[in-house]
Amino acid sequence: MLKVHQAFDRAQIAEVETDDAAALERKLQAAERVFKDRGGWLQPHQRIAVLRKLATLMEGKRDAFAMQIAREGGKPLPDAIIETSRAIDGVHNAADELRNFTGREIPMGLSAAAENRWAFTTKEPIGVVAAISAFNHPLNLIVHQVAPAIAVGCPVIIKPAATTPLSCVDFVALVHEAGLPEPWCQTFITDDNELAERLATDQRVAFLSFIGSAKVGWYLHSKLAPGTRSALEHGGAAPAIVDRSADLGKVIEPIVKGGYYHAGQVCVSTQRIFVHSDIASEFTRRLVARVEKLRTADPSLDNTEVGPLILPREADRVGQWIDEAVRGGAMLATGGRRLSETMLEPAVLVDPSADATVSTQEVFGPVVAVYRYGDLDEAIMRSNSLPTAFQASIFAQDIDVAMRAANRLDASAVMINDPTAFRTDWMPFAGRKTSGYGTGGIPYTMRDMTEEKMILLRRS
Repeated sequence: MLKVHQAFDRAQIAEVETDDAAALERKLQAAERVFKDRGGWLQPHQRIAVLRKLATLMEGKRDAFAMQIAREGGKPLPDAIIETSRAIDGVHNAADELRNFTGREIPMGLSAAAENRWAFTTKEPIGVVAAISAFNHPLNLIVHQVAPAIAVGCPVIIKPAATTPLSCVDFVALVHEAGLPEPWCQTFITDDNELAERLATDQRVAFLSFIGSAKVGWYLHSKLAPGTRSALEHGGAAPAIVDRSADLGKVIEPIVKGGYYHAGQVCVSTQRIFVHSDIASEFTRRLVARVEKLRTADPSLDNTEVGPLILPREADRVGQWIDEAVRGGAMLATGGRRLSETMLEPAVLVDPSADATVSTQEVFGPVVAVYRYGDLDEAIMRSNSLPTAFQASIFAQDIDVAMRAANRLDASAVMINDPTAFRTDWMPFAGRKTSGYGTGGIPYTMRDMTEEKMILLRRS
């Protein structure tokens, strides 16, 4: 049995039955069997009906899902409610996308050899999908991996994070209640890394969707069976540049949201803030004042803004990184105090050294670092200096500055006057370099989970 604990106080809230190697084999066999039976594939209108009913069932459990997210994952309830709403919309998004999910005509007659022919492509499901998910969005990430598979007709086996399996188990139960036969969507519950690797690298798997650490993701990627496609979503140390033309009255709130949302446990959480020297002191003063007002408390309360880290060892690690930065010359402007096993006061570090861990690795905790710069290109260079690259921000009222930064920042998305953590579920979402592989976002995942087949007709 897998014991599930509240992130906030480590109280046990559930036990979930785990799967063993025999269960994994049964599930892989079931998924392979239904996929190979082409006559049994669900038609698009049937898949749309399942997704629509699923969204309706989720609506009825919106509040229960939100509270469960707050308890098992530690996300503050207001944000957990938003996550649940996004997840429901994501299911609708997958169904909507099918209305325009088409192939294309391939031009013929462009040479004498191609005369009297008509060719077009269709989209077919790629095969069995193995999905390994993360704790920080225990419902919405599952939706991003499962709903596209349902939409395009791929059987999917989903392994949630061992710390947050409850939302996944409940979601998949609703998938079955919505009418999808069980072999088309199965959970795989385990805290055994060897079994998880076996799922990901099995030769019957055609597509691996992995959300988690870069170390694990790239390792699994290297072990995939020949021909297996993958999508990896890791993280980074997202940079935000604050130009001297920025309106400080409008900058602080998005910076704070980007840096401390879900206690910084977001793959595109704002971490490194480069501020022009002319405004650095005033920016830091305003930032510290706002951070000190953040309500850090039990995530199940409706006014909490910052909750716990997922495990005590993560709070230990973040605390150690803060201490290391201070020993290396950084100023701890506020926060960093341990409040409980899993809670830390939101912290602001000023001018950590370039080689400090908080300057070079993803913190994944409630910490931001502020650095002064004098020249925009210097800030861009420092922003681009790491082997990770995901989303970035530039805050500026000067359009020339904003566009220069947007063009030169090494990022898959640059937000102008919005935080690095901004995301909608239909936009492309992708890490560069070590931060990921492939493109997330429900429509983009649907494309990756399909293959084009060309059909050619020779006319007499």
